[in-house]
Amino acid sequence: MTTDPDTAARRRPARRAAAAAAALALVAPLAACGSGGEGGTPTINLYYPPEQNIQKVVDDCNAQAQGRYRIAYRVLPRQADEQRVQMVRRLAAQDRGMDVLGLDVTWTQEFASAKWIREWTGQDKAEVEQGTLAGPLDTARYEGKLYAAPKNTNVQLLWYRTDLVPEPPKSWDEMISAAQQLKQQGKPYQVLTMGAQYEGLVVLYNTLAESAGGKVLSDDGKQAVMDAGTVRALDQLKKFATSGVTSPSFTNATEDPVRLEFQSGSGAFQVNWPFVYPAMQEANPELAQKVKWARVPGIDANTPSKVTIGGVNMAVSSYSRHPEESFAAARCIRDAQHQKFSAVNDGVPPTIEAVYADPEMDKAYPMKETILEELKEPAVRPLTPAYQSISTVMSAILSPPSAIRPEQTANELRDAIADALESKGVLP
Repeated sequence: MTTDPDTAARRRPARRAAAAAAALALVAPLAACGSGGEGGTPTINLYYPPEQNIQKVVDDCNAQAQGRYRIAYRVLPRQADEQRVQMVRRLAAQDRGMDVLGLDVTWTQEFASAKWIREWTGQDKAEVEQGTLAGPLDTARYEGKLYAAPKNTNVQLLWYRTDLVPEPPKSWDEMISAAQQLKQQGKPYQVLTMGAQYEGLVVLYNTLAESAGGKVLSDDGKQAVMDAGTVRALDQLKKFATSGVTSPSFTNATEDPVRLEFQSGSGAFQVNWPFVYPAMQEANPELAQKVKWARVPGIDANTPSKVTIGGVNMAVSSYSRHPEESFAAARCIRDAQHQKFSAVNDGVPPTIEAVYADPEMDKAYPMKETILEELKEPAVRPLTPAYQSISTVMSAILSPPSAIRPEQTANELRDAIADALESKGVLP
């Protein structure tokens, strides 16, 4: 599941001219995926990440369209960086065979700045904004305009063993201390989360920085800031990495290995996405009965954390031959009915707040109130068209976390992010 954050290292593509040239090789074999010729029912090509039951949503939307259009689901690669490369190459070549795009929340600004996706206006915009949570909506805007419709969101939780810890810790220091005490007692003690050099490490740091009141970028997204709050977050990340409570595999850990390690009984705590819940119910139901969830700990015990959100935004290609039908198709796929279906059947949290109150969500999302609590006060990753470059340099400088020197690392990050914003010194 996720996105996310998050799940693969993100790299900025080669310059657009080179990407456009490379895309020409892709266009011919994909001609069969075109949007249809003149006359007849338009085919709306939906390029979307793998999601087990999304075809059922597509089928329902096609039935509702009553012949006005037909959506065809074109499955993108599983890895986020491969999804992005495919879409960037084809859009750079002005491929008219793409209509509706499922974008990671960190890509919307980049695609909008390149003029690859259309602005949502009028009734389309009003319908998307109605009832949608503010955090996901922020990821869908660029320069004050709406360029995508949030389809699903995502947010990490703290998962903890109730047989080891009576109450969830409110701060990272409390969690580290509790884990150290368990270690001294010879009990499972590890705090498991993602520390490999990829987007997951950036997500962890962004959560710490936002929870400390820090800013990586200026409000307009054009300048590197790295203020006192971000330095405090660096100090917290290093303290965690050197506390003796992480897994030996921490610096190589990504989402699913973290899930499996916790599931095996090694950890007392896990910071990870909600997909771990149904997996644990199936793989280790005995352990699952001892696991509860809570808001991710904050930097200060009395200040609630701000947790980084992920998810997928629906955008309409600037080169679509059928923009009106594409907007209608995107609205249908992400409407409240289908967000609930996808939440219950595919484990992707809704972006429309009212969906959480639906009784059908109770069984599939027993942690829904905690998810919603975090979503109402979220951390959003830096909003800038240069995010992929920024993520690449941040993950490199933050890795390994045990080597962080807070003030020096903050200065290094500030310089590297400033370069990334000007497209300097970043590998494609």
